[in-house]
Amino acid sequence: TVDLCYIDPPFNSKRTYNQIYNNVGTEDRAQSQAFIDTWTWDDRAIEGYQEILDNGAGKFTKQTIELIKGLHNVLGNSSLLAYLVSMTLRITEIQRVLKPTGSFYLHCDPTANHYLKLVLDSIFCVGKGEYLSEIVWRRTTAHGNAKQGSKKFEVNFDTIFLYSKGDNYTFNTVY
Repeated sequence: TVDLCYIDPPFNSKRTYNQIYNNVGTEDRAQSQAFIDTWTWDDRAIEGYQEILDNGAGKFTKQTIELIKGLHNVLGNSSLLAYLVSMTLRITEIQRVLKPTGSFYLHCDPTANHYLKLVLDSIFCVGKGEYLSEIVWRRTTAHGNAKQGSKKFEVNFDTIFLYSKGDNYTFNTVY
């Protein structure tokens, strides 16, 4: 088992990200697709949803199962629910492998952070785990996510949630 886990997963941004390669000395800028951050309610999402509801291995809390059912009632068979099901499967496994003194950091953005906090609460806070802190990471510039003429503000922050597996967790202060 591990003492600390930090993840910076895809954010369900509904974007395709590319890796740009600079060819030094030429004007050619080649790029290739790095990953697609778009989720769909497909067979994979349905299998994950069913795994949570069936709870055959007994790894999901009653609260997590009820939360996912409730989110399905609210969100339907949506891309957001597919993302949340995927994250629930992963966070549950991370919580399982943490030492009793372990802590977990989840880096997310405003796309789904309010839903992810509920998922985290249903996994960590049911037992001896605790919600410890919300770190707001403010960028000096936005990522251009509000196009010119857009009727919304630019997003210039991310959130990092901190949870512990137990009440006797290890915390190292950085000076």
